[in-house]
Amino acid sequence: MTPVQPRPIPPAAADRAAGTPACLSAACHRGFTLIEVILALALTTLLLGLLSSGVFIVAGDWNRNADLLDASLDEALTILQIDRALHGAFPHSYTNEETLSRQLFFAGESDYLAWVSTVSPQRTPGLTAWELFNVEDEGVYLTLVPAFSDDPSLRLQEAEPILIYPGYSVSFSYLYEDLGETRVWNPEWDGEELLSLPLAVYARFEPENGGQAEESAEVLEVVARIRNNLHRSIQPNTAEQRAL
Repeated sequence: MTPVQPRPIPPAAADRAAGTPACLSAACHRGFTLIEVILALALTTLLLGLLSSGVFIVAGDWNRNADLLDASLDEALTILQIDRALHGAFPHSYTNEETLSRQLFFAGESDYLAWVSTVSPQRTPGLTAWELFNVEDEGVYLTLVPAFSDDPSLRLQEAEPILIYPGYSVSFSYLYEDLGETRVWNPEWDGEELLSLPLAVYARFEPENGGQAEESAEVLEVVARIRNNLHRSIQPNTAEQRAL
């Protein structure tokens, strides 16, 4: 005799048998309510707002840091180029058209310097006349012109200077050796009169109070030794000139 299989109990009947209302079982299969959707959208909007604000702040800090880095690199490259140009100072001689005498081009004052260097910032090498000077309430300017066999002073006056350090001032000192073989820093050096270059040049770029330089601007210094300070054929005429 074949045993009789029990009939399967429907889910609703099973829920009733277990004491669970049928409505709760149906709620498990319904979608989100309108309030739940609104809350989810509000939370998502809030999170996206916080994320975008953080990204904006980070991007702003990055841009500011990048600008400061670019400015620092520009200052470092400029001061490095000036240092190289001073190390490569050349005793450039020319003929004075009035006296027909040979003179040396190097004009050094406490706040002005003009010289000829073998270092050229251009792609084509060659002798270049450099000029550094101050303009009050503006900064330090640089002028560059090619140096030929004549006096480059006129071309420097006609050329357009470039503002390299806004809000800065520059001061110079020149090293020489006196008769007692003592080396002393002098605030001036006239190459036309002394017929030689100083042994070294000290340049100090300092931010001015109330100028355009940033508060975090630093003092920049250059100490350049001039190895080729004497011309091959032009020498000082007297011992006093050599001492100065």
